[in-house]
Amino acid sequence: MTTITQDPNWWKTASIYQIYPKSFCDSGDKGTGDIQGIISKLDYLQRLGIDAIWLTPVYQSPMIDNGYDISDYYAINPDFGTMADFDQLLEEAHQRGIRLIMDIVVNHTSTEHQWFQSALGDKNSPYRDYYIWRDPVEGEAPNNWLSKFGGSAWALDDATGQYYLHLFAKEQADLNWENPQVREEVKQVIRFWAEKGVDGFRLDVINLISKAQDFSDDHQGDGRRFYTDGPRVHEFLQEISQAVFQQYDSVTVGEMSSTTLEHCQQYSSLDGKELSMVFNFHHLKVDYPNGEKWTKAPFDFLQLKQIFNHWQTGLNGKGWGALFWCNHDQPRIVSRLGNDKQYRVESAKMLAASIHMMQGTPYIYQGEEFAMTNPGYTSIEQYRDVESTNMYDIMVHQQGVKHDEMMAILAQKSRDNSRTPMQWNRERYAGFSKAQPWLDIADNYQEINAEQAEQNYDSVFYFYQQLIQLRKQIEVITTGDYLDLYPDHDAVFGYQRRSQQQTLICLNNYYAQETECVLPSDFEASQASYVLGNYQDLPQQVSRHQVLRPYETRIIVLQN
Repeated sequence: MTTITQDPNWWKTASIYQIYPKSFCDSGDKGTGDIQGIISKLDYLQRLGIDAIWLTPVYQSPMIDNGYDISDYYAINPDFGTMADFDQLLEEAHQRGIRLIMDIVVNHTSTEHQWFQSALGDKNSPYRDYYIWRDPVEGEAPNNWLSKFGGSAWALDDATGQYYLHLFAKEQADLNWENPQVREEVKQVIRFWAEKGVDGFRLDVINLISKAQDFSDDHQGDGRRFYTDGPRVHEFLQEISQAVFQQYDSVTVGEMSSTTLEHCQQYSSLDGKELSMVFNFHHLKVDYPNGEKWTKAPFDFLQLKQIFNHWQTGLNGKGWGALFWCNHDQPRIVSRLGNDKQYRVESAKMLAASIHMMQGTPYIYQGEEFAMTNPGYTSIEQYRDVESTNMYDIMVHQQGVKHDEMMAILAQKSRDNSRTPMQWNRERYAGFSKAQPWLDIADNYQEINAEQAEQNYDSVFYFYQQLIQLRKQIEVITTGDYLDLYPDHDAVFGYQRRSQQQTLICLNNYYAQETECVLPSDFEASQASYVLGNYQDLPQQVSRHQVLRPYETRIIVLQN
């Protein structure tokens, strides 16, 4: 039996695995994943070597937004199982030395939550002030803010004639954090799960909880500047952290929407007053030309390097970041920035190395460890994601975008690209379920699956296993500073990490053509050695002049 260590800073050398339960593993024939399915794969995750699981929401929910619309914070969604199943998962994970991080959504609740149901149609309800209500302005919505899922951010309650705020779907009503009672409810919820032994929390869009209270029109944008990193957000987080997170030594990761480095330095400050670490998404907008997500576009390679440099140097010694390419809201990285056909394995390994050697805590999204790809859906009926279907309706039926063009955009940008069921083996439905899955499986599952990856020692799976181990063995990955070696190189992303004891250089060719670079003049190449690469025939000696093959990565370490 493996036990959980008591080190409060365990997360600084850890690698965390994200599970999207609906698509991970179905223990029966429902066509949707469940908690018992996760339990059945814990040995697989232990072999991979991860330290913790981040579990996306399994609470009671009508599933308008795949569980991010919680209707009861204290109950498990029957689609996923029972509270007894959850307790078993927690115990069995801990027995294998795997911690559990729960996803918690406290910017908003489902409109089916009993608080909102009580508030609806009754201005005198004690729960009315749990949400954000405003009178109409000249018969219209209170302001011009837009929902992140399209359309107005306000919905009308016919019975009272007032509007409530929803920054996401209309079924996701924003909580009023100005109300101290709401903050007490949030503390109670977190305490409940911490008392069970949950090791930490991932806080969904947590930097949106504080809104500017004048709710004025935004004449420059969609309203986000009035609620992103809002006026009281740090005060609110410090209150929750002191009352709950610090009492239970909970590791916390905040999902930060459209945030800034300066705010994230404070959110993840090393004094631990707010959160352990932060997710930011700026590096995943390099294929959004002029900030526009819903267009098919190549990625801006130089911008990608600039963003990594900005965040790595900016957080070093001040805060802590989460490192990731994929999650349940992002397309598969090997399809997005790699080459998911001819160089799928090479580019998947390169992309993994280029992010795992940075400072921060890496997150691996289910299937990323054997390079699952976008599914390449050909019919709009195959999509289930509310954001994707909404945008299809808006762009095709209102804006006149051609169907084929929109299908190409969805094939690149839809959140469903990452939500296709986990490809476990070559059996029917990829071993995910005994029944037709809720979302179509990618056609390539017979060649790309976990079983095949574990049988091949040159697979992406074992490369991830090595990256996870290196983080524990090479201290400079955790402690070193960061220097972008080739900011203007049009093909190589190469950076240096340096501490008092060690220097590490990670070289990555992001393209299918061979390219060259030269190591820094002060780097003692003769004293250095290769510790990992994605081609088997690495040179015996490290030379300053490096020739990198298509999508090649090389990790070089020198003892100072």
